[in-house]
Amino acid sequence: MVKIGGKKTGKLSLVSILITLAFSCNQNLIKSDYQATENGVWNKDTPVEFSFSGIDTVDRHNVFISVRNDNTFRYNNLFLIAELGFPNGETAKDTLEYQMALPDGTWLGKGNGSVKENKLWYKEDIVFPTSGVYTLKLTHAMRKNGSVNGIENLQGITDVGFEIEKSN
Repeated sequence: MVKIGGKKTGKLSLVSILITLAFSCNQNLIKSDYQATENGVWNKDTPVEFSFSGIDTVDRHNVFISVRNDNTFRYNNLFLIAELGFPNGETAKDTLEYQMALPDGTWLGKGNGSVKENKLWYKEDIVFPTSGVYTLKLTHAMRKNGSVNGIENLQGITDVGFEIEKSN
């Protein structure tokens, strides 16, 4: 037992700390990974690619794209192209748009300081049909208004990732 302020503490404090830690973790999380961009700049010709396997082929899952941005990101929205590759060689390609800031410029997402983390829905309640290696390839598809060509180097995206969780 340890005496703190004249009171004995011990097993009860340790138990309450362990319970807090257990409930603060996401128990539905199956896979998670991040990759940093080069100095906070994401080149349009440099996809961020993840490979994963060992996913249950019966349970339903939610898949999220995670993006960390800092104050050098100059846009309210983020356009992405996501390509999910299946073990049998098939692919599913989606063009996605996410709101990153409110109209007044206030960043969405979590985090204190200049970096915000956004957990963005990608696939909801899906079943991975076969076992094997899956790939998720992400590229940005940002363009300036009225411009046909994409933004070559997108500033302000510091990290790109994904999460797979069991669906409830």
